[in-house]
Amino acid sequence: MKDIQKNNPSKNYSADSIKVLKGLEAVRKRPGMYIGDTDDGSGLHHMVFEVVDNSIDEAIVGFCKKITITMHKDNTVTVEDDGRGIPVDVHKGEKKSAAEVIMTQLHSGGKFDQNSYKVSGGLHGVGVSVVNALSEKLDLTVFRDQKEYFISFKNGKTVSPINFIKKTKKSGTKITFLPSKDIFSSIKFNASTLHKKMRELAFLNKGLQINLIDETHAKIKLYESKYSGGITEFVSFLDQKKSILANKNEKAAFKKPLYLMGERRNIIVECSFQWNAGFSEEVLAFTNNIQQKDGGTHLLGFRSALTRIINKYLAEKNLAKKNKVTVGGEDIKEGLTAVLSIKMPDPKFSSQTKDKLVSSEIRNIVESIISDKVTIWFDQNPSVLRVVLDKVLQAAIARDLARKTRDSVRRKGTLELSGLPGKLADCQISKMEGTELFIVEGDSAGGSAKQGRTREFQAVLPLRGKILNTYINENKKINGFNGSHENRALSKMMSSNEIVTLINALGTGFRNFDIENLRYEKIIIMTDADVDGSHIRTLLLTFFNNQPFNQLIEKGHLYLAQPPLFKITKGTKSVYIKNEKELEKYILKSSENAVKKLTKTALEKFISNEKKKLRIQRFKGLGEMNPEELWQTTLNPENRTLLRVEYSKGTKEKSKEDRNIIKILMGDEVAPRKNFIISKALEVENLDI
Repeated sequence: MKDIQKNNPSKNYSADSIKVLKGLEAVRKRPGMYIGDTDDGSGLHHMVFEVVDNSIDEAIVGFCKKITITMHKDNTVTVEDDGRGIPVDVHKGEKKSAAEVIMTQLHSGGKFDQNSYKVSGGLHGVGVSVVNALSEKLDLTVFRDQKEYFISFKNGKTVSPINFIKKTKKSGTKITFLPSKDIFSSIKFNASTLHKKMRELAFLNKGLQINLIDETHAKIKLYESKYSGGITEFVSFLDQKKSILANKNEKAAFKKPLYLMGERRNIIVECSFQWNAGFSEEVLAFTNNIQQKDGGTHLLGFRSALTRIINKYLAEKNLAKKNKVTVGGEDIKEGLTAVLSIKMPDPKFSSQTKDKLVSSEIRNIVESIISDKVTIWFDQNPSVLRVVLDKVLQAAIARDLARKTRDSVRRKGTLELSGLPGKLADCQISKMEGTELFIVEGDSAGGSAKQGRTREFQAVLPLRGKILNTYINENKKINGFNGSHENRALSKMMSSNEIVTLINALGTGFRNFDIENLRYEKIIIMTDADVDGSHIRTLLLTFFNNQPFNQLIEKGHLYLAQPPLFKITKGTKSVYIKNEKELEKYILKSSENAVKKLTKTALEKFISNEKKKLRIQRFKGLGEMNPEELWQTTLNPENRTLLRVEYSKGTKEKSKEDRNIIKILMGDEVAPRKNFIISKALEVENLDI
């Protein structure tokens, strides 16, 4: 707490610190948007969490040491802290006390003023006003400047202005509220739900005491939470809980969980983790004391750093090569327990519930801090490093053996065909739904893709050489292959080992094509972002345009990946750009003011000069990207962009026109192709020569 306070805001927390963004009526009309489900209990308990979050914000900046939550028999809840107390002086813009403004105006509070709170939790500042709006009754007592003040509300509306009550030596804020029975199906709070959350907050805020008092039973219960060890104790607690649930005493890899802390650009990163002999993983990620159940950029940074570090030591000691295994993220996860806590100003989330952090700058910061600190710790503790490497290696070996066993018995019948191609790195799940097959060109790109993918649902098939440029006339009977052209085309096609490999991987067969036997839900063509890659992509699309494989396009199974062509690095931040045009756009956008003053010619010179200033890496191929980069930009479903291949929507004639154009351009008759090119020559915008 003391370390954080050093960089903290001034103590001049007054009415001037309160910024107002008006509006409260919508809360009672649509409470679910602001507080969560009003029927299953989650929204009800979130009311308490929102009030407590304000007290936690005071603790983060070093002004609060103790928070007490009391559950009363009449279903009211009191939250009291020993912080600075909500400001009570008159707000200049609103002509009423700051306390009343905070309680009655949506989007009002000290969190919108960067001088009051550098970091904060809460629901974008709407928390306490939403609690007031959804409460049948709410009483606010403020202890500030050696004076006690009181104001009460009903259904979010002020009963009377704030009043001075008496002198006092106390400091802080006390809120007692009764949830509205018109809003919530039940207003009965659950002590264990509240205790779990308060214990979590105490772990995340080292040294802060949080007491929960349950007065709803004949015997009053007190739950005290205070942890001088902070998240290190949190990890030990989670590890012990895992052992109890597994009904075994799973030995930890080292005596005490590793703890590290670092700060970059006003962002504080705390992390603690431990491995045990078990198989299950539990990694919790928090931003400003709020858990992201769906992870986010901070968790990606943590996982990436850990994977890189482990693989670095395995390579140095030649252990992975010696054991003939490739260690992936899933092997490192096995038995891992970790808590990652970020404190930062103005975090960005994917939704109002804050279940996923999307602040892009966080990943590199977390990855850098974790890499530096963990590397130092491992270098200082070689015996612990050996235990961890052995654990990870055993997981990789066991997974590899399990895969080989599974592959020998999985999906018989149609999947056997002439045997699955040896170069296919198949996925682990046996059902078609949710699976993806990436078709890549060359072993180098295939190697990166195999390491970067998620083995559970992503398969990789590397093909060597350019796919045969072959077109089968769709207007003729295909199943019997009547006619000399079809027989020649089929013979030509099936003479290509790469085509046979691809058909076998798809599982549909050819002569007796059956789309029901398709082994993957998504078939994704992933080629380099250059001219050669475009050529290979065109040839593959031509193949899939043939009957009967055009059914894969019609049913929405075929996609194009969008790998980047450039990587631009500025400091610790990297940006990926997909082509030359996007690179120019990026340069122009980043220097918008300077560009406005330039002529077209001087623009061109400006772009050329700016390119020289930037650290630009041009990927000659997918194989040049390391597995983490390929995952981050092209494989990860959360970040990537996929283009679905479709025929023109509308009439059958329009769809036929699409097929006919492909036939003209990629068929074996020269005259129609020449005529088409001549007729369209003046329409060309980008010509690659």
